[in-house]
Amino acid sequence: MKEITYVTGNKSKILSAKSILEPLNIKVNNIKIELTEIQADTTEEVAIYKAKEASEKLKCNVLVNDIGLFIDALNGFPGPYTHYVDEKIGECGILKLLTNEENRNASFVEVFAYCEYKNEPIIFKSITKGKITHSKSGTYGWSWDFIFIPDGYNKTMANYDDEKRCKMWNTDAYYSLADYLKNN
Repeated sequence: MKEITYVTGNKSKILSAKSILEPLNIKVNNIKIELTEIQADTTEEVAIYKAKEASEKLKCNVLVNDIGLFIDALNGFPGPYTHYVDEKIGECGILKLLTNEENRNASFVEVFAYCEYKNEPIIFKSITKGKITHSKSGTYGWSWDFIFIPDGYNKTMANYDDEKRCKMWNTDAYYSLADYLKNN
C-alpha cells in the first residue's frame, strides 16, 4: 500500500481524501504544519511552492492543495488571491463587488501538488463550477460556502453538512493522483 502525507488542517479535505484514496489502496496520513502562503499569479504556483516546502520540512512524500475562487464577472478575481481576499473582505466584500451584476458564474479551481521527497511536485486539478448568490445562506462550513451554489444544486454549500459538502466538489484530481501513484 502506498502512503502519502496530506498537509492540511481541514478535516473535510482529509475526509474526502481518505474516502476516495484509501479504497484505492493509498493510505492517507495527515499533519498540519505552517506553510508559507506566497502571492502568485496562479493557484498552481502556490501549490507547488507549498508542496516543495512541506516535503523538505517533513522529509517525505506529501500532498498539499491550494484553491482559488474564479468569478467570471470579475475576470477571474480573486483566483490565486482567494485566501488573501477572504481575510481582507470576505464573502460580504465579494457580494458587494457583484452588486447589480447579472453574470454570477464562478468556479473553484482546486490544485493538488504531490511531491516526492527531493523531487519536483506533480500537479492535479479539479474544477467545481457554480454561481455566486446575492446573499449569504446556510449554517455549515465557512467563508465561500455561504455564497457559492455548485452546479446541480439550488442552495449554497453552507446548507449542507460536512459529509454532503465533501461530495459536492469535483474529485477528478484525487482519481488522477491515484492513477499516477498506481503507475509510478
